[in-house]
Amino acid sequence: MKIYRVGGSIRDELLGLPVKDQDYVVVGASPEEMVRLGYRPVGKDFPVFLHPETHEQYALARTERKIARGYRGFEVYAAPGVTLQEDLARRDLTINAMAKDEAGNIVDPFGGIADLQQGILRHIGPAFVEDPVRVLRVARFAARFGFQVAPETLELMKEIVHTGETEALVPERVWQEIAHGLMEQHPSRMFHVLRECGALARILPEVDALFGVPQPVHSHPEVDTGIHVMMVIDYAASKHFPLEVRFAALTHDLGKGVTPPDAWPRHIGHEAHSVELAAALCERIRVPGESRDLALLVARFHGEVHRALELRPGTIADMLQATDAYRKKARFNAFLQACASDFHGRLGYADKPYPQAEHLSRALEAAASVDAGAIAGKISRLHAGETGLPMRINRQVYAARVDKIRSLLSHS
Repeated sequence: MKIYRVGGSIRDELLGLPVKDQDYVVVGASPEEMVRLGYRPVGKDFPVFLHPETHEQYALARTERKIARGYRGFEVYAAPGVTLQEDLARRDLTINAMAKDEAGNIVDPFGGIADLQQGILRHIGPAFVEDPVRVLRVARFAARFGFQVAPETLELMKEIVHTGETEALVPERVWQEIAHGLMEQHPSRMFHVLRECGALARILPEVDALFGVPQPVHSHPEVDTGIHVMMVIDYAASKHFPLEVRFAALTHDLGKGVTPPDAWPRHIGHEAHSVELAAALCERIRVPGESRDLALLVARFHGEVHRALELRPGTIADMLQATDAYRKKARFNAFLQACASDFHGRLGYADKPYPQAEHLSRALEAAASVDAGAIAGKISRLHAGETGLPMRINRQVYAARVDKIRSLLSHS
């Protein structure tokens, strides 16, 4: 029985990055022996055990054989006779197929160290095409490390897309990989790789449709909508904004992808189309509620936020109400972060001031200072027993909030 530390922890250690999760492979042992040694079995699809003291994962060395479509369509074989190299050979990339023995020696049968040094993402063997998740993972690693995809690996990714394997991906797994990619330092690289291999058109056709769609050059010097959206998500990443903000940044302009070409480069009313398309996308890949809700708000209102300095007090009050800003101030802050990312994610705009965000934050603070309870109590006493009391209260609270915003603007 021999134990090896494997996978991403070896890669990150060699890159000088923090090592988070450590996984281990056990060669030459049976499930019964692992249990006898105190390890607790937890694997459903293949033998995985938790260490009795550290609770880290230890998996028996195994091989896999493709028996059905999708990333779950594998038959697993684990036995004491499976070698370390056979176990490593089933992994996706050379940089993820290294191991370290208990003496600290690195086992690198597929040239992972050389590929790390050269900044290359390279598949291990032809079995790479058997798992469609690998298309998403390679794109995500490109975003994380800034590595180039080896030409031969890109060809296999195109083959996976061409054979329709990506259609077998379960929605939750697609969202999981997209979410991880958005949280990388340069998320645009993930989408560029997905587009290059044809997967973006299959997985996120609404985003793929944005590339090549022009915008007015006076407001968008980068012109291409797809390039703009990539700049927006990279700006959000540069500010370390949370996932919800980055996803909203990705989907805020989806409506521009359905503008008729004879209307280009203008996109009148694209916000409404963006809401519709973003809602369908979120439903299709099972986007969690927080990310979905923020994305729909940003798609609907980002144009108004950009015009915030020109809006009337009543229009601002309507926006605050529609975004539920009084009850969900943290989400409203995230909403403004996404809109700011949209503004800055343009050629030459990264360092320009965006006073609209502060303007709306101060408007919310002013409007939220209205004592709605006091107004409700006063109206209830003056109009006790009358019908339509809740509507009368709402009108008075709204009017008071508009007055507060108006007073703020008059002193600005």
